[in-house]
Amino acid sequence: MSTFPTTLFTGHRFAVLGLGRNGAPAAKALAAMGADVQAWDDGEAGRSSLDDAGSFSGTLTVAPIETLAGFDGLVMSPGIPHILPKVHPVAAMAKAAGVPILSDADLLFQAVRKAGSKARFAGITGTNGKSTTTALLAHLLRCGGLQVAEGGNLGPASLSLPLLPDNGVYVLEMSSYMLERLATLHFDTACLLNLTPDHLDRHGDMTGYASAKAHIFDRMDGGDLAVIGNGDTWCREITATVKARGIAVETISGQDDEAADFHLHDGAVVSHGMIIARPGATLPGNHNAENACAALAMALRLGITPDVLARGIGDFAGLAHRQKHVADINGVAYVDDSKATNADAASRALGCYEKIVWIAGGTAKAGGITDLACYFPRIVKTFLIGKDAPMLAETLAEHGAAHEIVGDLEHAVPAAKEAAEMGGADVVLLSPACASFDQFPGFEARGLRFAELVHGLEGKI
Repeated sequence: MSTFPTTLFTGHRFAVLGLGRNGAPAAKALAAMGADVQAWDDGEAGRSSLDDAGSFSGTLTVAPIETLAGFDGLVMSPGIPHILPKVHPVAAMAKAAGVPILSDADLLFQAVRKAGSKARFAGITGTNGKSTTTALLAHLLRCGGLQVAEGGNLGPASLSLPLLPDNGVYVLEMSSYMLERLATLHFDTACLLNLTPDHLDRHGDMTGYASAKAHIFDRMDGGDLAVIGNGDTWCREITATVKARGIAVETISGQDDEAADFHLHDGAVVSHGMIIARPGATLPGNHNAENACAALAMALRLGITPDVLARGIGDFAGLAHRQKHVADINGVAYVDDSKATNADAASRALGCYEKIVWIAGGTAKAGGITDLACYFPRIVKTFLIGKDAPMLAETLAEHGAAHEIVGDLEHAVPAAKEAAEMGGADVVLLSPACASFDQFPGFEARGLRFAELVHGLEGKI
């Protein structure tokens, strides 16, 4: 691994709007590669992130973006809309000026190729399971001796990743917001895990959402591999479209589904009649079997041998805040699944346990927890936190499910402990089925606070 040459983007001008986790690293990286960068954030905290940016071979100016004439591209924070629900004024300015709106992942690809590296790119998207699959694939590639850099929607921003040699692999988690803004990025292998309703305010409807996700395959050709879930109609339709373009496709399923090229059978991932690997304790449930199928299919394509994969999957430590075991207290397991920010994600954890005390709530997505009703008989009691707790309580009440609105984790965790021990539950599960921004900066902070409170309970025993 090495740093990018300081003259890669000399003579290029970029505007960067939004200086959060993606924007600030993008602005610094582009300036370090010789570009002239004008960056802006409406919030003072965002702008202050560049106060000590240092010196660059290019220039970095923090100033409102009032014109885009003469710019080569606009990098917008993924959370800032350029179409729906309302076009941001700077995005409208870019469209009028004919300036492309780019993801920082696209600029990473351009930088890698400008630097002369033939490093390969692997992309992972889907409604749920992206982060686990990204982390697992990166782990398996490292087990095979490859140099790997993972990031994108997970972990480091794309443009903060190092320059890899020709045999290196970039493993990028791609959100639908990022995929809408690709112009050149060509994935050697790419995966679409699954599709369920999410971000519909941004994409209009499921057709728009599925279309955004399918952009991950846009520049692939007959020498590449697409890996696509077999579990929903949207993915199956995309499979047919991708195959029609002459691209090789491997389908995946976390079930014992012989129609899928990679699927689960007797606890092992099987492909074309061969056992590939057995997911370990850090990959519980059928949803994680689906993630494992995807990572294994992509790793095989990237040259990792089956024996390495069989060993490597057993060494995988799991992903923070995704069914992460925190502690056992008086025979009850405490599990952090804070990354479950919608009902479909929460369903994957709820399906793994038989007798649950559930902590849920926050800012609900469309549909709330209605689709989780089939899991309510497993739940001893639900403790609700966050802004939309009253709405979730209505759904639970309609199904006669025991619940209590407690407001925050500080009240939920000790109440859940008491309910679990009195009710004979196996697990206290934080799987909120909601976004966290009403009470926390992100799901990570929510999960960390849960773990802190659980460890506090341990100290009282």
